[in-house]
Amino acid sequence: MPVLTDMTVGVTLNASDAPNQVDATVQLAQEAAGFGVTSAWFGQTFGADSPQLAAIVGREVPGLQVGTSAIPVFGRHPLLVSSQALTAQAATHGRYHLGLAVGTKLLTETGFGLPFDRPIARLREFLTALRQLTTTGTADFHGELLTATTPVPARVPGADNGVPLLVAAMGPQALRVSGELADGILPYLAGPRALADHIVPALTAAAEAAGRPAPRIVALVPGVVTDDVDAVRAKATDTLAFYEQIPSYARVIELSGGRRAADLAVIGDEETVAAEVRRYRDAGATEVVFSATEIAGEADRRRTWRLLGELAR
Repeated sequence: MPVLTDMTVGVTLNASDAPNQVDATVQLAQEAAGFGVTSAWFGQTFGADSPQLAAIVGREVPGLQVGTSAIPVFGRHPLLVSSQALTAQAATHGRYHLGLAVGTKLLTETGFGLPFDRPIARLREFLTALRQLTTTGTADFHGELLTATTPVPARVPGADNGVPLLVAAMGPQALRVSGELADGILPYLAGPRALADHIVPALTAAAEAAGRPAPRIVALVPGVVTDDVDAVRAKATDTLAFYEQIPSYARVIELSGGRRAADLAVIGDEETVAAEVRRYRDAGATEVVFSATEIAGEADRRRTWRLLGELAR
């Protein structure tokens, strides 16, 4: 199997159904690293704290890159997120990557009781304050929506090189802000067509206009290596249907040439999946992270991770 030596290949880890999520997550991370997978990523909803999970996994599995994908900016504050991220970065000796998101109207208003107002403006202010905090350990930011100042230092010794900041951005406004202020993006359910024709050009143009380095594009892709393609596709259709209700995802699914979210799932044998990973690379992805690898059971999950490890090596 040809390798993709110019790419990081990772997986998301989901052990929310285990008797002890932290213990099970560490075991999964060790297994992923054993297959040669180079990064592990952790989602954030209302359960486990993803920066803590990343810090624990990074300590327990040396060499594995770890990241959060992604912490919504509503219901959080840059001072608190900076403390979490810098602590995780010190714990992992520089292997932690922080992902942020604007979140969704449903979870923001139902969960936090906050109005989902001006999400792009909030993202811009959040990133501006957070960049100050993670690079200098101080902040003196006074925006329309957020204030972040440090009457005492916010530095975390051991994390002096800062934290890479990534955004789950896919729409034009979020891409513009990410290109100007972040180190890259974490698009999900954005296929090669959407990446090549819409996402990468907009992000790159914004970064160039801001005088920033070429951004990272960490493509999160639901996918499974399996022989039972039809059954797994049906499972993916049910599992991913939630995203079809969210306008930003519905738009990027359409731009990718899909009708349902499951149309963007990469499902098939090793040759099929490897070819799709290469399509993402050719479309501009600098890294590929597979999610939902567990939906077809343990045997196919391991088969998927084995292939991803081979591609990474």
